[in-house]
Amino acid sequence: MNQRPRPDTAMRPGGRYSLTAQALHWLTAALMFTVLPVAWVMVSLPEAAHSRGVLFTIHKSVGLSVLALVAIRLAWRVRHPAPPLEKGLAAWEKRLAFASHWILYAILVGMPLSGYLLDAAGGYPISYFGLFSVPILPKSPTVANAATWMHVVVGQWLVYALVTLHLAASVWHVAVRRDGVLNRMLPEQK
Repeated sequence: MNQRPRPDTAMRPGGRYSLTAQALHWLTAALMFTVLPVAWVMVSLPEAAHSRGVLFTIHKSVGLSVLALVAIRLAWRVRHPAPPLEKGLAAWEKRLAFASHWILYAILVGMPLSGYLLDAAGGYPISYFGLFSVPILPKSPTVANAATWMHVVVGQWLVYALVTLHLAASVWHVAVRRDGVLNRMLPEQK
């Protein structure tokens, strides 16, 4: 029997990502634009401030949500490859887009994972939005220190750099090139 492909997995017009990939992308972006400001505020508060603990719980919970969401995104991406890039892009632009996307995926896994490890191996409890406790690991100062270095020193600057690059590329394609690249991640307008 000849079945019609589901709309979400059928060939998408104009090289667009599927609606599922688009939703996962924008949800990840929303979570990232939540977790970063929360981090800035929480570390600026005095240690005795009650709201600091609440913000740490929110930061950790959103970070774990990012980790779970990116795992889902990667699983989706394996089964549903990205649509081909526009023909008008230079080879270096295609290579840069490919590399920056996969480095961004690595950071989106590495940051929440290192955040989890710095607390889990540091002996600190982890609550997911106050709903349940996330399992922790046997205490290991070596693992906790390495995870802290990755999360605080390396990771945050890579996140800022890659998010800035991603946003700058989007602005470049929308405002300067006007080539419709952003449309790949937006639902089709009818």
